[in-house]
Amino acid sequence: MLRTLDPKDWKNQDHYAVLGLPHLRYKATQKQIKAAHKSIVLKHHPDKRKAAGEQIVEGDNDYFTCITKAIEILSDPVKRRAFDSVDPTFDNSVPSKSEGKENFFEVFAPVFERNARWSSKKHGPSLGTMDSSFEEVDNFYSFWYNFDSWREFSYLDEEEKEKAECRDERRWIEKQNRASRAQRKKEEMNRIRTLVDTAYGCDPRIKKFKEEEKARKEAEKKAKAEAKKREQEEKERVRQAELEAARLAKEKEEEEARQAALQAKKEKEIQKKAFKKERQKLRTTCKNWNYFADSEADGVKMMEEVEKLCDRLELTSLQSLNEILASASKEDSKAAVEKQVEEVNAQLQKEKDAEVQARQAARSAEQASGGAGGGKGWNEDDLQLLIKAVNLFPAGTNARWEVIANYMNLHSTSGMKRTAKDVINKAKNLQKLDPVQKDEINRKAYEKFKKEHTSVPPSIDNALPSERFDGNTAPWTTEEQKLLEQALKTYPVSTPERWEKIAVAVPGRSKKDCMKRYKELVEMVKAKKAAQEQVAAKNKK
Repeated sequence: MLRTLDPKDWKNQDHYAVLGLPHLRYKATQKQIKAAHKSIVLKHHPDKRKAAGEQIVEGDNDYFTCITKAIEILSDPVKRRAFDSVDPTFDNSVPSKSEGKENFFEVFAPVFERNARWSSKKHGPSLGTMDSSFEEVDNFYSFWYNFDSWREFSYLDEEEKEKAECRDERRWIEKQNRASRAQRKKEEMNRIRTLVDTAYGCDPRIKKFKEEEKARKEAEKKAKAEAKKREQEEKERVRQAELEAARLAKEKEEEEARQAALQAKKEKEIQKKAFKKERQKLRTTCKNWNYFADSEADGVKMMEEVEKLCDRLELTSLQSLNEILASASKEDSKAAVEKQVEEVNAQLQKEKDAEVQARQAARSAEQASGGAGGGKGWNEDDLQLLIKAVNLFPAGTNARWEVIANYMNLHSTSGMKRTAKDVINKAKNLQKLDPVQKDEINRKAYEKFKKEHTSVPPSIDNALPSERFDGNTAPWTTEEQKLLEQALKTYPVSTPERWEKIAVAVPGRSKKDCMKRYKELVEMVKAKKAAQEQVAAKNKK
């Protein structure tokens, strides 16, 4: 075989086969390599063959050059590692999925064992068996997915930098070699990744683990749902118990309240009967004594006083008085009754005096507040005008109270000139009035408005009969006002039969009502603007 080798193609030869170590290959030791080389040199050295009469080819063209190259490569650890990386006898094939699914362990176990020689880490995990634990399987695939290969492809460099004629050419050769090695390294790692992915997809243990994990999650989910259901049931039970306890407590409270009410009612009835009894007893006793009077007029007067005692005296006082009357003489009884009458009349007089004083104080305060505006009185027309102005110029109006005072001075018929201070004081007094007084003022205002708007002379009434008798004199509500404003926006001046359509949009109001209300609003806006302009002019001065 050695004689057939081409010395010029030494790079593509199997160096282990040249030295007669094809069975050991990368497992051969340096001692075995040197012994094999010595043996083959003694047999094929050119001097030996020449002494035997063999024709020797001069220079590097003799096949002995292949032996020299083989020992040169295999005796150098770096060069031998480069050659081992591209071992021509190594099987780089990856089993297909169809092959792996049928006999997974028989197919993939030798492949992983074969490729484990490239691992930088010694004693990597084995593929295992069907009975391997999850941790063992996970450790195996973690090792191969993070596989660190020492395999490199410098032996396959197409150009040798030692042959370069200059530094630039040597750099270019190095660049080309690095790119070629990187590409082959990338292809090698893709091959390993494909092997691991294929094995992972065919591994029956992975399928088993996934099914077990799915079953575990389903069990956890079911247990969690049952626990949640039990928790909800417990919450519902507690809630129902609380509701039941609340219901019982409420029933107990209602029962206690009912019993208390019954007891109070009984006590009230007892007290009422006792009052009735004592009052009747007092009336009877006084009647029997002819009301301690000698004449009919005195008797009637005393009868009124006795009724006053029946109304004013407490139960204990009535009982005490009746006890005195039951055991005393007529004169003593008369004195006792007269004494009680005097006390009751004194109390009534005291209450009456207090009420009179309260009324006088209220009247004095009202007069004082009314006179605070420079001693100028306020009639009903001025009060109505003030209320109207306050509503017309709401809070937030610039120089509000000056505007309201000017508005009143323009429209008041009393001739009184009001200042902002007068208006503020009177507005505060109106706010202090009780609801009854406010309602009375508003009622009078409405009656005045109704009177003014219904007393139109027949001679100037040119409206149609349907408009004359269908008019609604009731005040405009807020809702009606909103509907009117929206209708005015919806139907502009150019709309045909505008006021008929506006009247339809405001239920309960006729065409005449809508037109009259519109004129009132225009006048109010004009008056408001005039008052504001007058205040602005004063401020400028």
